[in-house]
Amino acid sequence: MNKHTAPHFYLWIHGEGRDGNVQAAEIKSPFDGSLVGTVSMAGRRQIRDAIRSSRSACQTLKAMSRFQRAELLLRMRDSLRDIRAELVDALILEGGKPRMFAEQEFARTLATFSWAAEEARRFCGEQVAMDGMERGIGYEGYTRREPLGVIFGITPFNFPLNLVAHKVAPALASGNAIIIKPATNTPIAALLMARVASAAGWPDGSVNVLPMRHRDVPLLLTDEAVRMVSFTGSPDVGWKLKHAVDKQRVTLELGGNSGSYVDCDADLAWAAERLVLGGFAQAGQSCIAVQRIYAHHQIFESLLEMIVAQAKSTRAGNPRDADVIVGPVISPEAAERIMAVIEEAVADGARIACGGHRLALGIGSVIEPTVLTDVHEGMLVCSKEIFAPVITLQPVDGIDEAIERINASPFGLQAAVFSRHLPTVQTAIERIETGGVIINDFPTFRVDHMPYGGSKDSGLGREGIRSAMMEMSEPKMIAIRLEPRTQA
Repeated sequence: MNKHTAPHFYLWIHGEGRDGNVQAAEIKSPFDGSLVGTVSMAGRRQIRDAIRSSRSACQTLKAMSRFQRAELLLRMRDSLRDIRAELVDALILEGGKPRMFAEQEFARTLATFSWAAEEARRFCGEQVAMDGMERGIGYEGYTRREPLGVIFGITPFNFPLNLVAHKVAPALASGNAIIIKPATNTPIAALLMARVASAAGWPDGSVNVLPMRHRDVPLLLTDEAVRMVSFTGSPDVGWKLKHAVDKQRVTLELGGNSGSYVDCDADLAWAAERLVLGGFAQAGQSCIAVQRIYAHHQIFESLLEMIVAQAKSTRAGNPRDADVIVGPVISPEAAERIMAVIEEAVADGARIACGGHRLALGIGSVIEPTVLTDVHEGMLVCSKEIFAPVITLQPVDGIDEAIERINASPFGLQAAVFSRHLPTVQTAIERIETGGVIINDFPTFRVDHMPYGGSKDSGLGREGIRSAMMEMSEPKMIAIRLEPRTQA
């Protein structure tokens, strides 16, 4: 991407770049406010064109062999690799993602397509034991997994490449066409991916990408051609979206305020290292970022000291720099919201152990790694998803109190427990009410093929490649009578 001239990116509809009939959007760096590029915005006509395009692709995609889908996914992976520098630059410039994490996201995206190709080869139904009931004797039965049709995917700003891949790859692997609405702040990576899909040989209409105004989204939510809506983003928007759809299937991957417990027998150095990274990487802008830490009272002060020392040595600044961990939050408005939450906590008795300031860099969107103690669950910094480089520490008497506090949250995405004591670990696994429980690592841990999603306000359904493919398909039951009755 040329840093001296701002490129223009077109909508991607039916295998080609198209202009929109509404005013183009300017994409600016969240670090310094510089113009990264301009992007066409879809109007109602382009949205209708994209729906028709996707619908026309569905029959071709459904008829493809598993081998064809797998080969095209691998070809798409290789084509993405060919534009690595352009994609990494896009992640840094449009989203403010530090370079090391942009490289990591790119690598994860390639892995997502690789695994989707393998799943495409073996994705099928199951044998049904018909003769398990007397009525089924003499019959064979099995199910087929069939694609739903057109999928509408809505993706957030924080992982503008890999979270698009987590909708595109399983949709294609299971024989669906997909329309992506990328986040308004970060549409460039998704548009580049759509271009790659067409170049790799996917039929026109397989992947359409439409940056659009929020008020035009209902056109896709209510069109009968759209069979499923897959949303990743904030809980407020996600649950409203669920109520706005008609007959479509809906999956929601929403927010969290991850709780972590550090037991008195844990490896404190390891726990501190991982919790600091999980809380501050990418400015804490992840739905499974470390936010609430509960430490056994016997080791609370030692853990706090380690975490503060590591937080102070965690570099914040320009995301272009190779050693930066904490880049900007997505906008100055987000920074102002975060500072207001910190100030509210301090006014209510919280103590800033370190950090707590906006840095005089760029346009003021970089916030120091911040550690708060003397907090309570009623504070916004504990009860809501803060999406910021801010973590809280509280002492607890043991695993029972930690579980009670973790479960008190309306969110239930992922939680973590650091302990060497097997009964403590087993208690956590059985009683923590989240979609995932991570043992002896941070709650920010995710491998891209594992089932991923939350309970309570954190979502509905599961992502992860095979899990998403199951959500994007439906079973068709086949029953075969082995000995047809002869006519008299």
